[in-house]
Order: sequence, then structure tokens, then C-alpha cells
Amino acid sequence: MSRTLIIAEHDGTNLNPSTSKCAACATAFNQDFDILVMGASIDEIVKQAAAIEGASVVIALDADHLSDPLATNHASEVVAMADSYSHILGPSTTYGRDLMPRIAALLGVNQVSDISAVEDAYHFKRPIYAGNAIVDVHAPESAKLVATVRVASWKAVGDSGSAAIENRSASASASTHTRFVKLESGGGERPDLQTAASVVSGGRAMASKENFDLVYSLADLIGAGAGASRAAVDAGYCPNDMQVGQTGKIISPDLYIAFGISGAIQHITGIKDAGTIVAVNKDADAPIFEVADIGLTADLFTVIPEMKALLA
Repeated sequence: MSRTLIIAEHDGTNLNPSTSKCAACATAFNQDFDILVMGASIDEIVKQAAAIEGASVVIALDADHLSDPLATNHASEVVAMADSYSHILGPSTTYGRDLMPRIAALLGVNQVSDISAVEDAYHFKRPIYAGNAIVDVHAPESAKLVATVRVASWKAVGDSGSAAIENRSASASASTHTRFVKLESGGGERPDLQTAASVVSGGRAMASKENFDLVYSLADLIGAGAGASRAAVDAGYCPNDMQVGQTGKIISPDLYIAFGISGAIQHITGIKDAGTIVAVNKDADAPIFEVADIGLTADLFTVIPEMKALLA
């Protein structure tokens, strides 16, 4: 059966936009697709998933042991219904990168990672070498396809759908060898980096953890997510879940503002899909100016207060 199953990501309250971007990828297969929502007390999330355009059925698995994003619990549920699908997709977010390899392993197939474009149902493109090359991937049509979708490469589909909702019981009990401890994030109440429409980032030039408050304050003022370069994270200026780049998070905001970031290739890989890139750096020869739509050679400690004053 040529049919796709999308694994929905959510925070217990709202559906993550990555699910809608996976739907865009599934639509390119020219196949019908269903959406699987797992969790506890998920009625509102299921309604949000049903509104995704193109979805045929939203399958709801509501069970206490599925409330936390434990791959060991979620993967067994996906495998239990895998026979009905030829393709199983998840987002290339932290959740998806944890879950999808486990599903692939349990099904005994290889995983395709970071689909950025679809040629046909078994022929894809994905970036390699920090985005400097694009590789063609041909998956065997004889095997079930398990893949992650590079959400930065896809635009979310609309939200005017009306998919049928099917409530099912969980097929497996909770794992006895893995338990959820806690979910900890350094981003506070700011928008999630991978879904934020605007992101303000700081680099090594911020010089200290205390100075990074300038990035936070500007981000809060414009309702943006807060990010950082690897150098800033390694220096201890901010938590590692704020890292943007090849070894951090790949993002595609409408607006990306970089303060004191030189523009190493691993960082550029994480932002090349952004709509508009604004760079502020004292070094006029900083590589980031080569990809920036707007560049300003100036001291960030002067620019940020001036921007805040104009925006206040």
C-alpha cells in the first residue's frame, strides 16, 4: 500500500509546525497521508492536526505512558501500525532525530535523513558537507521507507483541512528500562528556535554570559527566538540548546539577526534557508557578510541599545 504516516510533534498543548512541514513533503510523494498523534489528553492537539491540509485521517493514541517524548514508548506504537504504510515520516528536530532511527531499526530498514526535496516517492535530495553539496538518494522500493524531513527546506501547508479523527488504544505498555526525568530548556518563554519567525543570535563577540542579556532583551522586545553560534556556546555564554548551525539547529526564520558572529561554514549551514539575514560585526571582512542581505559594520554594544530605543 502506497500511503504515508506522519509522526506529529507537539509540546502537550500545541502542535509543532514541523508536522505541517512534513505534510508538505508527504504531499510531494503524490500519496495519501495520515497523521499519528501520541500523548495524553491530546484532544486539542488532534484537532489542530486534523486541520492540516491534505491529511486523510488523524490517528489519536491517548495514553499516560505516551505523554512524554520517550522514543522507546513512541517507536513501538509506530511499528505496531507500520504494515499499513509504505512511508513513515518524522521531522528532523530533536524529537524526530531521536525517534525515527529507533523505528527504522525495529523495522529492519535503513533510514533516509534530512529530505530537502522530492523527485518521486523513492528518490530524494538532501544536503551533505555542511550544505556545500546536494546528494541524490535512491531508496529501494521493495522496503518500507523511514525518513526525517529537513523542516528548514519546506513551507508549512495550510490549516483549512478537515481530516477524519480515529481514536485508538495503545498497543504496547510503558517501557520498563527507560523513564522520563524532565524536559529542560534554556530558552524560557521565547519561541522555539526551529519554528520561530524571527531569531536574534549572538556570537563570541558578546564576550560574556552577562552581555548575552542584550540578545535576550532584543529578542523579547520583538517576540523572537534567541540563538547563538557554537563559539558562544563553547565559551559558556548560553545553553547549548541555543546553538544554531550544522552541529546545532538548522532553522529557517523569516528574519535572522546575527550580532558578533563571524560566519563560520558550520553556522552558515544552519541559517542559509532564512528569509532575510541581518549581520552586525565590527570586522568588515567577516564571512557572514557574504550571505547577509543586510550588513552593518559596527559595534554590537552600540547597535543593540540603539535598536531597542527605536523599537521601544
